[in-house]
Amino acid sequence: MKLIVGLGNPGAKYSGHRHNIGFMAVDEIHRRHSGFQPWRARFQGQVSEGRLGSEKVLLLKPSTYMNESGRSVGEAMRFYKIEPEDIVVLYDELDLPPAKFRMKKGGGHGGHNGLRSITAHIGADYRRLRLGIGHPGDKKLVSNYVLGDFAKADRDWLEPLLAEIADQAGYLAEGKDSQFANKLTLALEPEKAQRKIRNGAGKEGAPKPQGQKDQAPKGQSHIRQARQQQPVNVPKSGPMAEMLKRLLGGGKD
Repeated sequence: MKLIVGLGNPGAKYSGHRHNIGFMAVDEIHRRHSGFQPWRARFQGQVSEGRLGSEKVLLLKPSTYMNESGRSVGEAMRFYKIEPEDIVVLYDELDLPPAKFRMKKGGGHGGHNGLRSITAHIGADYRRLRLGIGHPGDKKLVSNYVLGDFAKADRDWLEPLLAEIADQAGYLAEGKDSQFANKLTLALEPEKAQRKIRNGAGKEGAPKPQGQKDQAPKGQSHIRQARQQQPVNVPKSGPMAEMLKRLLGGGKD
């Protein structure tokens, strides 16, 4: 069993908040994969069981409010005897620009109260999908910012991001975080992905170092040098000349 957790606050009034992007992502996984059961209350949250590829998966949205998310996650983890490395937590990240994401395993909570609570209950070795929402620019504005709704203009990047997370969620279930990140980058930032491909190809096809570049001409020059060697001086008269003429057939018998 793999556990995919979306962080947020329960209730309709919070549903559009930036702080609830984790809930939104897990909802999209549930919506786009028909094998998941209807949501039901369990483990102090809303859960749904299903499969992503060959992996059995539990989706979880804690109902404990953000600051107590660890109570819900810890209860589900202990019931199914799930290891931390088989848990992925999806949450909002102020320190990433909107539409950006990062995969990470372990580490600190970075001031995020949801992560702080989860770490207190299960340790820090779980995997994280950090979903950028941007920063308001002033620490005093953070609370109102994260507890405010996404703007209509945000839909241009938010909806494709959530859809692609859902489509590639099988990689998360299989623990293939690098492949997951690559697929998202290719779909959401094709120009960046193509630059990486071109740069990689450029390194393979780049001009060789000067020493290597000159090897072939030097090899050819040895042949040319051999062909262009000065002829041996052959005596034109005297006993040696007469002997050579007889050996080469150029003289009388």
